[in-house]
Amino acid sequence: MIKVLVAGFTGSMGQKTVQMVNDTDDFELVGAYSPEIDMNHLQGMGLSDNVKVFSQLDDIQTDADVWIDFTVPAAAFENTKFAIEHGIHPVVGTSGLSEDQVKTLQKLAAEKQVGGMIAPNFGISAVLLMKFAKEAAKYMPDAEIIEMHHEDKLDAPSGTALSTAQMISEVRGDKPAPASEETLKGVRGGDYHGIKIHSVRLPGYVAHEQVLFGSKGEALTIRQDSFDRGSFMSGVKIAVPFAAKATELIFGLENIL
Repeated sequence: MIKVLVAGFTGSMGQKTVQMVNDTDDFELVGAYSPEIDMNHLQGMGLSDNVKVFSQLDDIQTDADVWIDFTVPAAAFENTKFAIEHGIHPVVGTSGLSEDQVKTLQKLAAEKQVGGMIAPNFGISAVLLMKFAKEAAKYMPDAEIIEMHHEDKLDAPSGTALSTAQMISEVRGDKPAPASEETLKGVRGGDYHGIKIHSVRLPGYVAHEQVLFGSKGEALTIRQDSFDRGSFMSGVKIAVPFAAKATELIFGLENIL
């Protein structure tokens, strides 16, 4: 039995995670953390009486094996650092961590021998999109990315879009984007080593990404759509048992599939 603490359990992804843990025979929910929780309003949160609930990071005392984090970008680094330092294996789905922060956490995990998983996206379709985009970039190096998310997503671009750009860049190297004169500043999007990334934030969307490739006389579009947050749980479910035994912090679900 793998004992799990869910950080950010009051949010949309956190609630899906609580449900997934409760529905999985090999997992046991033993802790829940949210700095915004009103301890008087826990009904309907999917928590049994034996689940310890915390509203302050420093107050957390738990025997959890795995810490699943779906919080906010500003809190993800400190949360993950806290988990590793206290011997809890992290599974982090919160995006917004910088490359330097990931490297710092990986170094700490190696020192403590407490590994886990950080994934820009736990959706299988998103992982496949990144894999296919990297392959396509070998033959069609000119690419741009459009990522579309719900209006409450704070970080832009999404972790998935940034990871996609990094994987494409690994194959094609630096390649300047076509020159343009912007009459509206920022209209060409962000630039990652010449790969333009465009972020959309609108109500009604969940998580979607398109990678557009262009070549002489032809074009290729690879797209994935997550219509329900429950779709991410298949990846989280795979990551938990891996993390529970890991001695290093892995970045990207594709590395364990």
